[in-house]
Amino acid sequence: MAGDATWTASAPTDPELACPISPVVDIVFSRWTTPILWSLHMHGRQRFVELERRITAITPKVLTQRLRQLERDGLIVRTYHPEVPPRVEYEINELGQSLAPLFAHLAEWAAGNLDKVDLARHDYDARPSTSVIR
Repeated sequence: MAGDATWTASAPTDPELACPISPVVDIVFSRWTTPILWSLHMHGRQRFVELERRITAITPKVLTQRLRQLERDGLIVRTYHPEVPPRVEYEINELGQSLAPLFAHLAEWAAGNLDKVDLARHDYDARPSTSVIR
């Protein structure tokens, strides 16, 4: 990536501004955001309970928080249906859908490289302990 024009040596010295993709990483790759967006992308409009069933390890409280944040970030739409009982549905919107190529690229990278990461971790963990690095 050294030759990539978007990766320049003239980046600001403020760590928050040094990497132009940091805000995107904070938005898109917060814990539970990717499984929620992936589920909405793959399965379409869903009710809260459907998301809970698909993302089994998430607590209802955290799912509520993440859905609110995704709605606030403009990546999903929450639709309230004033029925008895009330019905709420969530769906990924156009801005959220625009992340699909990024996720597809990451899935492709994962398929081709996660085994290499696992091997590197195994090799690292198998090395004899060395003194503390400062």
